[in-house]
Amino acid sequence: MNSAILVTGGAGFIGSAYVRHLLSSPAAEGAAVTVLDNLTYAGDLARLHAVRDRPGLTFVQGDVCDAPLVNTLAERHDQIVHFAAESHVDRSIADSGAFTRTNVLGTQVLLDAALRHGVRTFVHVSTDEVYGSLPQGAAKEGDPLRPTSPYAASKAASDLIALAHHHTHGLDVRVTRCSNNFGPWQHPEKLVPRFLARLLSGGTVPLYGDGRYERDWLHVDDHVRAVELVRVSGRPGEIYNIGGGTPMSNLELTHRLLALCGAGPERIAHVENRKGHDRRYAVDHGKITGELGYRPRTDFTAALGDTAEWYRRHADWWRPLLAPG
Repeated sequence: MNSAILVTGGAGFIGSAYVRHLLSSPAAEGAAVTVLDNLTYAGDLARLHAVRDRPGLTFVQGDVCDAPLVNTLAERHDQIVHFAAESHVDRSIADSGAFTRTNVLGTQVLLDAALRHGVRTFVHVSTDEVYGSLPQGAAKEGDPLRPTSPYAASKAASDLIALAHHHTHGLDVRVTRCSNNFGPWQHPEKLVPRFLARLLSGGTVPLYGDGRYERDWLHVDDHVRAVELVRVSGRPGEIYNIGGGTPMSNLELTHRLLALCGAGPERIAHVENRKGHDRRYAVDHGKITGELGYRPRTDFTAALGDTAEWYRRHADWWRPLLAPG
């Protein structure tokens, strides 16, 4: 029987990459795929242009908190892959309300609809930020959650709600937690596209604090391949970390971006650190490697260069989105 898959947030940066990958995956051949996206500032149908004419693809504009709409869609689908989320830490610090509403309430609405209509599989896409800052080592799936930002706290809450639906109701929930993504089509509020856009516009890049905040970088294509592995072969009730295996300080990453844009260190503007800035994130992805055969395929240096070239060629897309200052 062919699957009917509902992808929430499928016009966002990561969700759209997943839809493009899904529609080319042999495992999803013949599947009906519905994208549900509210088309906030972070959603853009241009990201789906390459697959808009694929058979079986349907787009629905709507909010994951809209219970009647979500119920209607859940009734027609047997799998849900849930990307829809507010995801920018700085925005969550300024105003956390939208994060609690979308990330927590929206996830609950989806889970309740999945239970009501017998959805077979629910993949909940989360973040490594739920583990909090690690002075050393790498977080494993069973480690305690210590989120520090309102964004990370809302994602940790949604993880726990999703897993509770598995343990209480037997719903087949599978949770993924990824490290920092980069790649084409990412909104220029995030570090890599923001710095590229500002450098390509002749400006400076605002680097928080001393710049020695470390992140593990994961190309979006590797991320969505891993999510698809979890959808097809993951185990109910399990959590899977998805890492890129490329830990790097923000300062080192900035120097790489400067070099790609032919700019020097004088283009760095050190700015006041954001509140509660976590020093270091790291995840151990040995579980998904051992169980499902996941390995990052993308060479970081080449992919970062390709990403810089994409932004160089697509200024007409990102320039209207670039925040002033």
